[in-house]
Amino acid sequence: MTTNAESALAAAAQGGNANLLAMPSFNTVEEERAYRKSRLAGALRIFGRMGFGEGVAGHITVRDPEKTDHFWVNPFGLSFRHMRVSDLLLVNHHGEVVVGELPVNRAAFVIHSAIHAARPDVIAAAHAHSVHGKAFSSLGIPLDPITQDACIFYEDHVVISEQGGAVVFDVDAGKELASMFPSGKAAIHQNHGLFTVGSTVEEAAYWFLSMDRSCQAQLLAMAAGTPKHIKHEYAAYTRDQTGHSLAGWFQFQPLWQEICRTDPELFD
Repeated sequence: MTTNAESALAAAAQGGNANLLAMPSFNTVEEERAYRKSRLAGALRIFGRMGFGEGVAGHITVRDPEKTDHFWVNPFGLSFRHMRVSDLLLVNHHGEVVVGELPVNRAAFVIHSAIHAARPDVIAAAHAHSVHGKAFSSLGIPLDPITQDACIFYEDHVVISEQGGAVVFDVDAGKELASMFPSGKAAIHQNHGLFTVGSTVEEAAYWFLSMDRSCQAQLLAMAAGTPKHIKHEYAAYTRDQTGHSLAGWFQFQPLWQEICRTDPELFD
């Protein structure tokens, strides 16, 4: 069913190419898998370009369309900037690498497998040690509705204090984190950073990009004074119009177009 927000997005195209607003459909599971993997490799390269890579930290995952208790993820220790489709690992929920020869990040398995297992609605999840996300997470507070972009996350994210600052290597610790994130598009893990999820790689990746910048904006505003909050009804309306899955997928498209043009080797 098309929502009012999705209809408004289509109307905003003003008679342009409607295909630009159409999420893809697939004839085979192989086609869908190839699509998800290419977007995952591209999103990782975009994260690298944005400066989100810090050592070996950070990971984006996408659920396999056939083996739904498996997910594709970037290998441990491989640069975001150089990621290729052929580099990606398929990992099961026991942490075993089913496809690929490189190791998987233990924290990626523990956290992402718990989120994917607990939330069937989540197809993709993203986490990185971005500077603004880390800084904001140390405050232990939610993102405030002080800009239109921040309203994307209004009443649709959580703050998790449990295990804050600790490296999450234990399976039970991952399950605890997932239990604190039962719904919504994003989580702020205190003293750690940001996690975002979505029904597509594009959505999860864009929410992360947008949330990190909204954290930066709030930090700047708080340093300058006391930010004014957008009224509840305005913030909720803006979230409903700009924070739905299609909007997240579509907002990612210019970044995808750019990385395809500059980094065609990502498809190798």
